Amino acid sequence: MLPSQNHTQVLIVGAGPSGLMMAAQLLRNGVQPLIIDIKQGPTDESKALAVQARSLEIYRQLGVVNHAVENGKPAEGVIFNDNGKQAASLAMQNVGEGLTPFPYILLYQQSKNERLLLDYLTRNACPVYWETTLTSLKQTPHQAEVQLQNAGGTTTITCDYVVGADGAHSAVRKLSGGHFNGETYAHNFYLADMEVANTEINSDYVNLFLARGGFSAFFPMAEAGRFRALGNLPVELENKEDLAIEDILPGLEKTSGLNIHIKHTYWFTKYRLHHRMADNFRMQRCFLIGDAAHIHSPVGGQGMNTGLQDAYNLAWKLAGVVKGEINTRILESYAMERMPVAKALLRTTDRMFNLITSASWFNTIFKRWLMPLLLKLAWGSKTLRTAFFKQVSQIAINYRDSRINLHISQSSRIKAGDRLPYLALYDEKRQEETDLHEWCAKPGFTLITLGKMAETELFVLAKWINSKYPGKLNFFHLPKSERNQHIFDAFEVNEKQGMSVIVRPDMYIGFLNDKIDTVLMDNYLRKVVGIGEDHSS
Repeated sequence: MLPSQNHTQVLIVGAGPSGLMMAAQLLRNGVQPLIIDIKQGPTDESKALAVQARSLEIYRQLGVVNHAVENGKPAEGVIFNDNGKQAASLAMQNVGEGLTPFPYILLYQQSKNERLLLDYLTRNACPVYWETTLTSLKQTPHQAEVQLQNAGGTTTITCDYVVGADGAHSAVRKLSGGHFNGETYAHNFYLADMEVANTEINSDYVNLFLARGGFSAFFPMAEAGRFRALGNLPVELENKEDLAIEDILPGLEKTSGLNIHIKHTYWFTKYRLHHRMADNFRMQRCFLIGDAAHIHSPVGGQGMNTGLQDAYNLAWKLAGVVKGEINTRILESYAMERMPVAKALLRTTDRMFNLITSASWFNTIFKRWLMPLLLKLAWGSKTLRTAFFKQVSQIAINYRDSRINLHISQSSRIKAGDRLPYLALYDEKRQEETDLHEWCAKPGFTLITLGKMAETELFVLAKWINSKYPGKLNFFHLPKSERNQHIFDAFEVNEKQGMSVIVRPDMYIGFLNDKIDTVLMDNYLRKVVGIGEDHSS
């Protein structure tokens, strides 16, 4: 079935995790998108497996995180093996305690993420048009015109904006004239979902096997005895057609040093890995997110999570523009904020992947003998463990250099552009335990004031919000108390003046000021963000 409308505000091409998150976030912010995908429907075959804490925080804001946690499996740690013998074991249980509601890496495969988001779309009456292809795309300064095709025929519709979430071979990127710069890694790799009878493979830890002839890994899944196995294909199998799980078993046993007993194979494939990035994440009225914008090695489980955050960053901005609430210049901040993140990710994952896969004598000695020793020494430091978790979980990502932030504070530890820290608090008004993230659960910006304020001052502030930013600025006040002193300490609050914090819809701090001043807050929202300004496109 083809879409019946002739115009849509936002067309999303691609219904993988990034595209589905984009649709979910647009719906959450009051915009009904049109989403298409060339596939027949959601697939059970997916490469991504790890869901990081930052993605789980987004799911929490959407109200779907409990289902993910209940149907996933936290990784309790990583075991490094050398020829089947344990060389190092790094426990990761709750390594991020106090930093996030989800202080672990959740093993929850991509197909489950897709179905979780599809359920959200279904509940919000947003269908996915499967088996539908984007065949042409033309742009003008005011709109995009696209042609869509499926078994029902061909239709032409106009769009205010197009979001390309259609993977490495993105039609949106190609039709918009974008380039995808980078390289393909030299070797082929295999991936399999399998149930094994090997009790020596730890079912709670990620099991890495490093050997001179290559590497392999077993990632535990939520289902009993089931693992995601991956590794490099031996040279003699790289060009073999009709490759089967039996073909890679000798190599898998060689790198792991184990006799693998497979009870059932659910899925098996071989593939090439790439590290590439689009030269721009925006081309006029088209935006790229996820694999359409950047692809890289699976080291650290960053790929799918980065795509989810691309969508999270772009959706609230796009929603504000198409609803006529925010000036169109806000859209310039998407590429400005997300391209440096993608560049840094490609750089670090490429280095780590080359280290793991290299067969040079130096790298072989390093990864088999020196790396486990260094990791054990580093893991003994709480500071280094915390730093590792912040990077892998993606909660350390910040946009401090973004033009849509305003920092007017002496605070040096927390700055505008940082992710809002996860801090438990006691809500004095409701007399209940909660946290800063929960205060930002509703769509829109959130103003949090800290310090002593009289009832009349609170009334005036609330009246200012209702008159100037109705439905756009949620408001919470945290008075100073012994139970909440840790929040005042974290933000380095000036006790004489208090502090005002405006949190963006994506839970990043946009505005930080050492006093509570509506003139400065109004300047930020109107002049820096562009709320209420001329938003003509």
